[in-house]
Amino acid sequence: MKVHLFTDESSVNISPPISYHRGFLSDKQQQLLLDEVACYPLEKIEIEVFGKQHFIPRTQAWFGDIGCQYRYSKTLISPLPWPRVLSKLRQKLANDYALDFNAVLVNHYADGSESMGWHSDDEPEIEPNSVIASVTLGACRDFVLRHKSTQQKTSFALQSGDLLIMHAGMQQDWQHCVPKRLRVRQARINFTFRKIIPHFYG
Repeated sequence: MKVHLFTDESSVNISPPISYHRGFLSDKQQQLLLDEVACYPLEKIEIEVFGKQHFIPRTQAWFGDIGCQYRYSKTLISPLPWPRVLSKLRQKLANDYALDFNAVLVNHYADGSESMGWHSDDEPEIEPNSVIASVTLGACRDFVLRHKSTQQKTSFALQSGDLLIMHAGMQQDWQHCVPKRLRVRQARINFTFRKIIPHFYG
């Protein structure tokens, strides 16, 4: 099932500029990815918040083309080479929706105690107004959006195999988060595909 939502500034309830595609990946495709993720060098990144060092509440890995470095907080991360199955997922997004990506952030949430705070994917190395695609594996978790001006919230319960595409305007006008859900005992893996400006950091 495919759901399209686009911004309508004339409406009281503003819809975020996203497309939501349920069941994007088959059970077999999901299992191939899960098997590969087990071999990824996932790690906790240490960031600075209000002058203090903290480890992020999840593990992650960054894959991409040569030159697609990514700055997270004050940490500059160089891309790892594309794994085989993840590269096929990148190609599937290109074939099915003509989406051209050169990097992906993989976030692993061990259970519902791990989370992602409010933010926008608006780092300067991301190509302006480019599309960002999010693919979910594993446990169902809430993906919550919040409009920056109105504070209006919209939530999606993303299931394993779902695809959510964030279109131009999303990062400028909206924030998103993955809140804690302590009842969730299973792991969730999220693949966030991006278009990075190559060699942005030299």
